[in-house]
Amino acid sequence: MKIAIFSHCTIDEISQNGVVTETAGGPACYCGLTAKNMKFEIDLHTKVGADFSFKSALEKKGIFLSQGSISEKPTTRFLLNIFGTERDLYLKTKCDPIESIKSDADGAIVSPVFDEISEDTLDEIKENFDFTLLDPQGYLRRVASDNKIFFEKTVLDLSKITALKADPDEAFYLTGLREKEAMIALQKKGVKHVLYTDKQNITMLVKDRMYHLKIPNMKIGDTTGVGDIFCASFTCSYLKEKDPIWAICFAVGAAQAALETRATGLDKIPAGGDTERNAAYLYNLMHFSSV
Repeated sequence: MKIAIFSHCTIDEISQNGVVTETAGGPACYCGLTAKNMKFEIDLHTKVGADFSFKSALEKKGIFLSQGSISEKPTTRFLLNIFGTERDLYLKTKCDPIESIKSDADGAIVSPVFDEISEDTLDEIKENFDFTLLDPQGYLRRVASDNKIFFEKTVLDLSKITALKADPDEAFYLTGLREKEAMIALQKKGVKHVLYTDKQNITMLVKDRMYHLKIPNMKIGDTTGVGDIFCASFTCSYLKEKDPIWAICFAVGAAQAALETRATGLDKIPAGGDTERNAAYLYNLMHFSSV
């Protein structure tokens, strides 16, 4: 099977405990490598500049950038200051937008990081794929005078979105509501599967039922990309099995496995066996409630 990923590859400068690590990042990398681990072919729609020095490293792992992905502008670059489970995010450079959507993939992940996928392009993607997962963070982000990223309330057309992943802040800036009310509002906007991630507490709303899972307590290191690993794992599992309950267990299991590595950057992408073991365990711990 094949998955199309629409997102910028980024250069991430991750600052934690006084140490700065420069790594390839962005959903294009995290989702792509996670899906590759799940035996999916990758159709990557992205843009990078000549400063992106990780191209050969990605190719060794089976992620290829097309000639059309190369821009004359520098790669989108972020500085991430990590404090426990929190982080401050700064935009340093921004690459060209993504416009090409032609693909024969079985489903799509749309996960802009900052202003690279227009709402018109999103509408085209939704029309061209039977399955579209949206991580809306890039549509909500704005940049302050010091280049620090903040969120602003944004109205998006969410019709024909198969699954949407949102944390409490993202859900609030999309709906003006929180928790259960925010999830119901997102569903009413047209989202089939609402995936609500509140740190270690994960809830999925499908039809009139909410499914609840919890990542076990552990010491948290770098969380960069964990949401992308979650999204790709949900998407691949759903496309294979067409079972949202197993897909959410698989997604949470992958996020747990990534955190358990205690690694920085792309090194935290988990092995398939670790994800499957966690998913099977979580399946038996799931709780549900009616809306």
